[in-house]
Amino acid sequence: MEVDTATYAPQAPAKHSLPEIEIYCYLLVLMFLIDQKKYNEAKACSSASIARLKNINRRTVDVLAARLYFYYSLCYELTGDLAEIRGNLLSLHRIATLRHDELGQETLLNLLLRNYLHYNLYDQAEKLRSKAPRFEAHSNQQFCRYLFYLGKIRTIQLEYTDAKECLLQAARKAPIAALGFRVQCNKWAIIVRLLLGEIPERTVFMQKGMEKALRPYFELTNAVRIGDLELFRSVAEKFSSTFSSDRTHNLIVRLRHNVIRTGLRNLSISYSRISLVDVAKKLRLDSVADAESIVAKAIRDGAIDATLDHASRCMLSKETGDIYSMTEPQTVFNSRIAFCLNMHNEAVRALRFPPNSHKEKESAEKRRERRQQEQELAKHIAEEDDDEF
Repeated sequence: MEVDTATYAPQAPAKHSLPEIEIYCYLLVLMFLIDQKKYNEAKACSSASIARLKNINRRTVDVLAARLYFYYSLCYELTGDLAEIRGNLLSLHRIATLRHDELGQETLLNLLLRNYLHYNLYDQAEKLRSKAPRFEAHSNQQFCRYLFYLGKIRTIQLEYTDAKECLLQAARKAPIAALGFRVQCNKWAIIVRLLLGEIPERTVFMQKGMEKALRPYFELTNAVRIGDLELFRSVAEKFSSTFSSDRTHNLIVRLRHNVIRTGLRNLSISYSRISLVDVAKKLRLDSVADAESIVAKAIRDGAIDATLDHASRCMLSKETGDIYSMTEPQTVFNSRIAFCLNMHNEAVRALRFPPNSHKEKESAEKRRERRQQEQELAKHIAEEDDDEF
């Protein structure tokens, strides 16, 4: 008996793999090329991956796509061609908005802000930030970057109070492993606090792993605190390359006025009467006319409590009274007490208790006795009803 033997051909592989696997492979190759410093090949790979990604509309790809956007921008930044992809990033942000890809929107918004700030286009960055849709942050890392970029924008716009809050919040929320990011946040926060007239604490400069990086800013803070204009100039010249690489050189130029004002305040406290010639000599100003204009402006702004005698060309400091004889300490103390009370009330309102937790839990024995009493009471009532009948 002959039996026909059927020949089974091997199953042909699928022509198209899953999009998630394809994008993940793109991501691995891109990271490998960047690690090997093959930036031109990485640019070509990232461009091909972004072109492929535009044709995929799957929510399972969103997380991989966000990482791909980051490395796409990094490749062009490392080669100095960051301006070339600005239009492409804007189109990707529009696509992510239409697809409701919130993680992609966060990542692309930060990449666009970084792109604008890289070329000092602060006005365009602020316009984009103000018009971009905002929602609850999905990634803590992206939120920290957003706060850092917002703090830089606010600093350039002279809104130092908002800038300080953003930069300090970014430094606090950043992961411990992100040392470089926290260093940058602290550098900008130190400059902003100096521009506000504050002196950062010494512990800010002694944070673990940041002592060497923050050393130039520590010496700069010391010069501002003393009010020595010559020391300030020497520190600015000594670390000019560091300040230029950190892009804080223009902000340090603004600090010159703060240094002069601090030195002038020290002189007004130390001397009841001092000539403008001595003021110019002690503050190391160029001329007596500059000293006169600076003193007049400080008096007008309320930085010092003094008067200017133009005839004798001298500054007369007014006698400082006892601050505790005024109502200002009471007002400040009252505001602090109100703040603590409000915080306590908010904490109490935020507490959560299980239902009926204030009632004492009934034990099994008490429950049995209660049920027995209820049965006896019901039986007694039934007997009374029978007697009446």
